[in-house]
Amino acid sequence: MGNIPPVTDDAFDAEVLKSDKPVLVDFWAEWCGPCRQVSPILDEINAEHGDKITFLKMNVDENPVTPASYRVTGIPTINVYQNGEVVKSIVGAKPKAALLKELDDFIS
Repeated sequence: MGNIPPVTDDAFDAEVLKSDKPVLVDFWAEWCGPCRQVSPILDEINAEHGDKITFLKMNVDENPVTPASYRVTGIPTINVYQNGEVVKSIVGAKPKAALLKELDDFIS
């Protein structure tokens, strides 16, 4: 799916929590229709702003530990992590303009 690399439960700490720049994690699943809607939008935003924020995807079916620890109950959930903390959480599929507005603090 797209050009955003996956992250696993095992790699989450190193790739997300210890990153020196903000990291957006898209929590998704194969069977989730809204996840498929938002995926190409995130690919576009990654192509435009990937230098300022790291984009990663986590399949919640294959990696149940991390979503549970962050209380991800609905997907798609997009969390932005900075300095090891969740600083933004976006739940549900949104159009590109709405996502850009939500992510403005990290990409402008």
